[in-house]
Amino acid sequence: MSEILNNAQTESVENRPDNFIQELIEQDLAEGKTQTVKTRFPPEPNGYLHIGHAKALWIDFSTAEKYGGSCNLRFDDTNPAKEDEEFVDAIMEDIHWLGYEWDKLCYGSSYFDECYALAIKLIKKGVAYVDDLSKEEMREYRGTLTEPGKNSPYRNRSVEENLSLFVRMKNGEFPDGSRTLRAKIDMSSPNMNMRDPALYRILHMSHHQTGNKWCIYPMYDFAHPIQDAIEGITHSLCSLEYEAHRPLYNWVVEQCEFEHKPRQIEFARLNITDTIMSKRYLRMLVEKGYVDGWDDPRMPTLCGMRRRGYTPEAIKDFLSRAGVAKADSTVDAGVLEHCVREDLNMRAPRLMGVIDPVKLVIENYPEGKTEVFMAEDMPGSEHKHPISFSRNLYIEREDFMEIAPNKKYFRLYVGGEVRLKNAYIIKCERVEKDVDGNISAIICTYDPLSKSGDVNAGRKVKGTLHWADANTALPAEYRIYGPLMDDSKEGDLADRLSDDSKKVMYGFIEPEIKNAKPGDKFQLLRKGYFCADSKDFSPEHIVMNMTTGLRDSFKKIIK
Repeated sequence: MSEILNNAQTESVENRPDNFIQELIEQDLAEGKTQTVKTRFPPEPNGYLHIGHAKALWIDFSTAEKYGGSCNLRFDDTNPAKEDEEFVDAIMEDIHWLGYEWDKLCYGSSYFDECYALAIKLIKKGVAYVDDLSKEEMREYRGTLTEPGKNSPYRNRSVEENLSLFVRMKNGEFPDGSRTLRAKIDMSSPNMNMRDPALYRILHMSHHQTGNKWCIYPMYDFAHPIQDAIEGITHSLCSLEYEAHRPLYNWVVEQCEFEHKPRQIEFARLNITDTIMSKRYLRMLVEKGYVDGWDDPRMPTLCGMRRRGYTPEAIKDFLSRAGVAKADSTVDAGVLEHCVREDLNMRAPRLMGVIDPVKLVIENYPEGKTEVFMAEDMPGSEHKHPISFSRNLYIEREDFMEIAPNKKYFRLYVGGEVRLKNAYIIKCERVEKDVDGNISAIICTYDPLSKSGDVNAGRKVKGTLHWADANTALPAEYRIYGPLMDDSKEGDLADRLSDDSKKVMYGFIEPEIKNAKPGDKFQLLRKGYFCADSKDFSPEHIVMNMTTGLRDSFKKIIK
């Protein structure tokens, strides 16, 4: 009996709504307004997806998944001026990388015939008209938040004249911007979006899907509800800026006389400290050369995060922690780093790499001798890999000071002892310097009876350092990344870029890295998590991108 109760309690918890969107959906299901859940993810293919898009993507796909429904991928390609097939391919790759599969692949442009036919229908109903006002004049007639707009002088054209003009617009008889098709709603509405919004504009430009078939294109606010209704979308989930557009969304569905009526629900966008969440600004960074492309590891694009070593699991964990809310908020970027760190800690093999090397010579270790130790791939793992040890090594420059600053300094200093990971205890005897006074070599001795794992090696020291064998270690290029933006700065975007978002250093790494493939992830002991760069890494050219450090950089984690 207790097992049955436990199972029932577990099932109840699993089916409990996680957020307000799911509460509204369950209300619709309970009231019989819908029998299934069908969502859609509608990106515009004018750039690469970033972490903000990932929130919408995650909500759309995971919501449908929770209720055994389906989610369409629909490219919002109603504006050919900025869209490209490159972005279509990249978006599909990112969705698959996050572990989702769409039900139907759709394009907004596939519905252009239906949109045109419905525009004709609205003209015949007398709720749409062709307007000759320029963009500037239309803005003037629109009014303000505190003052109503005024009707266009072309608003009362006859149905016959509007039909004739709209057909001529379609046939390419008028130049760009000379005429628009507008909805006839209410120029005094307190909602600016309802003041006779544009439904179609003239744009003589080839489309990546339809070629030169069309020279008029539907506006998003007209095309989107039509597409949702045709596809049978039950819940159109979108970010909060579309809340004021919802009356227009419903107006289009009603006036087009769709039997199926999707429900639009809005959620707060994702904001992260020190992170650009605007595709327009990200495009500017790429086009002006502030970054090395859309997949620069400093970029918040999914392809950039993938190249930096972030995992799909970590990103989805972060989105879950950030949550789904109705009000905008900002999440500390450290929360995302924490999620990445937690995930990689469970899956990233351990290696030793020295990023800023200084030479260390063990003068009482026999010249020409080499020992091979076995190092764990993961803590407690049975899988091990060999590491070589000899007289000449490298350690991190920051792990040595000539004089210890205090008694709690457990790294190496003259007269001090440390253990070399998986090897021996060493003692610093002296240093050698070049003509400029810089340390060129740290001279040490070792205790041959202190080998790690040796039952007779009972002596202990407090400090343990990682190292690299100078005879076998491979040269490595380390790319150390920080936030691209500095929120403490003021000014335009260029002024607010961080001064130290990327640093390139040249060190060494153990030869086990030769077995890695581009994109493979590792924890470099005592340094952080790194991945083999997906573009530049090869066994002959070791390039490692720093994903994140070993410690949290923020105080409070969102639960």
